[in-house]
Amino acid sequence: MKAVLALQDGTVLHGIGFGAKTERVGELVFNTSMTGYEEALTDPSYAGQILLMTYPLIGNYGTNGNDKESDKIHVSGFVVRQISPDHEHRQADNSLNSFLGQQGIPCISGIDTRFLVRNIRDKGVMPAAISVSNNEIDVKNLLSKIADFDYSAVDFVSKVTTSTPKVFGKGKKVALIDFGVKMGIVRELVKRNCEVHILPSYSTSEDVKAIEPDGILLSNGPGNPAILTQAHKTIRELADKPMFGICLGHQLLAHAFGGSTYKLKFGHRGSNHGVHDLIKNRISITTQNHGFAVDKIPEKFELTHINVNDKSVEGMKGDNIFSVQYHPEASPGPHDSTYLFDEFVKMM
Repeated sequence: MKAVLALQDGTVLHGIGFGAKTERVGELVFNTSMTGYEEALTDPSYAGQILLMTYPLIGNYGTNGNDKESDKIHVSGFVVRQISPDHEHRQADNSLNSFLGQQGIPCISGIDTRFLVRNIRDKGVMPAAISVSNNEIDVKNLLSKIADFDYSAVDFVSKVTTSTPKVFGKGKKVALIDFGVKMGIVRELVKRNCEVHILPSYSTSEDVKAIEPDGILLSNGPGNPAILTQAHKTIRELADKPMFGICLGHQLLAHAFGGSTYKLKFGHRGSNHGVHDLIKNRISITTQNHGFAVDKIPEKFELTHINVNDKSVEGMKGDNIFSVQYHPEASPGPHDSTYLFDEFVKMM
């Protein structure tokens, strides 16, 4: 199949298509992880984005149901240097190509991904369009579809949150507000004897209090935290309970209590990001996936973690509340930060 990837800056790349014969628009971002493509594809935080993997060979171990972070693929498109024609792993039940095709995701390979990453690092993430077809692709038409796409203005959380409450595990009761949760977070809580109630993102403070939780977890998720004003209000009204925010949840906490966020030039996405814990004075290697970051920390909150590369805010804490920008559950990635779930359970 033929494939074309077109960027807002006018860059057009022709490659080999795989996955599904269709056309999609999204924000082009890159991930530096060497493994974990199934977890990334099924991470709801990638909703509205075309994902570029920097590692050159992708798909060699296939896919399996155990590594999924949600029930479907959330990326708008997938970009790789080379898709492996074969796969081999004792747990594999599908090829990556088939997995993407079955879920309608257009993909492109056989292009210079190093050039694309340098372009994004120089100019910042930008809207892009991807098209896969057996026929000639109208590049001019593809470029015209990018013009109206504004990633930061779209409420992607409403597209990925659970529509009905769900319960996992037994023990201390955690109200997990689902802004696009990865199931790795749920698994870490269940391991620690928690009864996790996954609630829709639009749940009110009354909805949350009705289950009488011991603690509240604000999950990761996609998009711009500044536009989720109802969530800001709900979080403020729940401040009397122990609260833990992860990724988007961390950013929403900042907004809820008077802080602010900004959009990073090209974000942090990968499994090798160094974070300095200012309280314990140690470095952790973390998994990250975010395009926004906290700028102003709310009053009465303390800065607890910073990114070792760009010094951006990676964690903060207030009374009975703490949050981190990175993913302590990893999935995939290092386990340096899983202790944060222990700290949350102790708070409850």
